[in-house]
Amino acid sequence: MKAFLDLLVAALSSLTGIGIRWLGEWTGAATDWFWLTFGEELVILEEHSVISKLTVSVLCGALLGLEREYADKPAGLRTNIFICAGSALFTLASIIAWQVYTGSSAPSDPMRVAAQIVTGVGFLGAGVIFKSEEGITGITTAATIWFVAAIGMMIAIGFPLLGFLISVVATGLLFALGRVERSFPSLPK
Repeated sequence: MKAFLDLLVAALSSLTGIGIRWLGEWTGAATDWFWLTFGEELVILEEHSVISKLTVSVLCGALLGLEREYADKPAGLRTNIFICAGSALFTLASIIAWQVYTGSSAPSDPMRVAAQIVTGVGFLGAGVIFKSEEGITGITTAATIWFVAAIGMMIAIGFPLLGFLISVVATGLLFALGRVERSFPSLPK
């Protein structure tokens, strides 16, 4: 980290041509403070691959969200990203918190938070289902919300490749089945 900050100071100095050498002196103290303050946290986050898992969660939520945006549905890109990353974050928080506060691995049922995510997301999904004179709409969007949360949890417990592959397959299915439905408008909804 110190080497990166020193490199950044040198690059800024050469690009601007003005004297910001004081920044180099400051970065040494800032680096020490940073590692003293956040070092233990960064080690825990790295141990659990939190950043990479959240990145995969955002990507997976975006894949499904793009299809929902394309289909002009109420829960689109941003919603699916936040659902997938949020469920992954809740799951990671549950796993990490147990280890940080007890000093041991999680008990036999570390996924109790998963039941709460399913309940909360079910409530959220129910909000996108509408009944009108033309029929009921939003059921696929509600199912997608529920499905995206499951993908986020799967990624958080250590299966990011599986979560990504499921997202790709589900996105392909949503696109393909949407075309089939539009090709046969007489099919019952």
